[in-house]
Amino acid sequence: MTIHVLRPPILFLLFLCSCPLIAQDIVGSSEYDSILKFRKLGEDPNNSLEIRLKYAKKAVNISHDLEVDSIVLRSNKILSTAYLYIGDYDAFSKINHENLKISKRISDTLNVGMTNHNLGFYHTTKSQNDSAYYYYTKAIKSYEQSGEVSRKIEVMANLSLIQYIERDYFGSEDLCIQALRLLAQLPTKDSNLSMFWILYNRLGIISLDLGLYEKSLEYHDRAIGISKKIGNGESDYYTSIHNKAFVLRKQGAYGAAIKLYEEILQQKDLFIEDPSFYPLILDNIAFTKFESQDKDYGAMENMFMEAYRLSDSLDDPTTKLAVSIDLSKFYKGQGKNDQALHFAQESYDLAGDISSNDILLESMILLSELKAGDEGKSYFKEYIRLSDSLLAHERGIRNKFARVHFETDQIELENQKIATEKMWWIISSVVLLLTSILVYIIITQRNKNRELKFRQDQQEANEEIYNLMLSQQDKVDGAKAEEKKRISQELHDGVLGRLFGTRLSLDSYNFNEGKEAVQVRSKYIAELKTIENDIRKISHDLSTDFVSGSGFMDIMTELIDKQTQAYQLESKFDFTDDINWEAIPNKTKINLYRMVQESLHNIYKHAKAKRVNISIQLKKAVICLSITDDGSGFDSNKSKKGIGLKNINSRAKELNGTVTIQSQIDKGTTLQIKTPYTT
Repeated sequence: MTIHVLRPPILFLLFLCSCPLIAQDIVGSSEYDSILKFRKLGEDPNNSLEIRLKYAKKAVNISHDLEVDSIVLRSNKILSTAYLYIGDYDAFSKINHENLKISKRISDTLNVGMTNHNLGFYHTTKSQNDSAYYYYTKAIKSYEQSGEVSRKIEVMANLSLIQYIERDYFGSEDLCIQALRLLAQLPTKDSNLSMFWILYNRLGIISLDLGLYEKSLEYHDRAIGISKKIGNGESDYYTSIHNKAFVLRKQGAYGAAIKLYEEILQQKDLFIEDPSFYPLILDNIAFTKFESQDKDYGAMENMFMEAYRLSDSLDDPTTKLAVSIDLSKFYKGQGKNDQALHFAQESYDLAGDISSNDILLESMILLSELKAGDEGKSYFKEYIRLSDSLLAHERGIRNKFARVHFETDQIELENQKIATEKMWWIISSVVLLLTSILVYIIITQRNKNRELKFRQDQQEANEEIYNLMLSQQDKVDGAKAEEKKRISQELHDGVLGRLFGTRLSLDSYNFNEGKEAVQVRSKYIAELKTIENDIRKISHDLSTDFVSGSGFMDIMTELIDKQTQAYQLESKFDFTDDINWEAIPNKTKINLYRMVQESLHNIYKHAKAKRVNISIQLKKAVICLSITDDGSGFDSNKSKKGIGLKNINSRAKELNGTVTIQSQIDKGTTLQIKTPYTT
């Protein structure tokens, strides 16, 4: 298994553009000065993303008031960048569509290319590769017209990535080579060197998939040489070393591959930035030794299981999938079919979840060989169906890309034709305009009469609607009155009547003594309890709230009892009585409930604990939730990427609270959550 670092599509953010000159009276206006101020604040990296978005929107709003396309376009570009950084991709797409219309209207070729570039990036984030391909192709043509070579190269790199993903290897390779030729004309600097590395690395991967191993090694060696020239290029260097090792494995040069993997393994700082890289290297070393007929199965199994455990603890399904499929092959090679079947099934499930078709096909083959009879045959049939479907999809995509090229060229020819026809259209329009003015004079009076009639009809319709609304309100008020009357009758005829009768009966026995009097009074006291329950039932029917009505601490106690019993944990729950839970918003209670639930789930899944202590206290107007377990613990500085912890942090942030984690290996973990006590 290898890291095919193809690099995500490159979005070239540009703020400077060739805009038409702005009238002097606008430049000197207070509105324009405000736009400049808000633009500056919207671009200031010292401001938070929310603040930058706020000021960028203000600049756009004032720009629209001035109704100057070039000013609107410039402000829109800053707002587009703010949306991108904050992760609102749909808003990012919407404003770039607006920018594309403006850029075409003012014939700004550079900005036409930039907005098409941005829209291609947007569709890539949505995995809509055909639409991304369309916009990137349009961007390249605009960059060619405006002479923007470096931007054209970046879009070509993005297009080649899409073609590689869709298995159009020859098309991807051709684009990479074209981009390299253009790149060779540019000056040597880090940004251009990084692009050289991307293209050589991608060509190495493409050559590997085409079975051209020597050519692949040549490209990876070039990428390694480039990475040494880049400032802070260590990550690129070791990625290329890793990919080169995989090619050597394919050639059967297992010793050389292991030597490269072990070089990577010595770089401890590399794994701090990317913890999932470490278990992947362990897996690759173990499987390479297995492929080389190494007989030290115990050592290999230990490395595999360590890689599996780490990838599971990091919640990294991609690396876990790679380790699982290799473990299945490892056990199958030793004749341990039960273990091989277990990991083949896990690979099958994981590959389906993350849509890794290559490993899904591998797992199907393994399952077809490991399962007997019809069940094994069914996996083989499924393999054939999926393989045929992927081949058909690849052919369809390649045909679609070809159609995009053809349609783009056709559009260019049509645009030229439209430009010629536009002149004749203007002449015809003038004639039609004069005719229209005469027609307008004739029909204007007639339209005024029709409009007056329409307004009269509309007034009548509005009056009818108003009467219907009054009638509906009367029905609602009547229903409320009936409900009040029912409740009054329920209390008067039922509860009050029984209370009155019971009171009279008690009065008559008030001064009586003896066993019979005691028994009678007991009877009427029981009757009072029944009436009390009836009153409570009526009150409950009138107003019911799940969280507050049930008693929040009772709900929390029930949660802890049920989950700890299911997880076979001993538990202790302490809480203070000086918190008025009835006055606390339901949002706060629900989030506290979910954080306890998520924490217990994490303890069960990861900590291997036997006991958990939970407490809720009020300290200086702060609700303090503490959850302590006696489990295996972890390094809290490195293990904060799990979905569970992210959810807890997100909920605490929603309540303006904080999360603190204290953990030591083999000494347990304490999670402290503090939220303001607001009512």
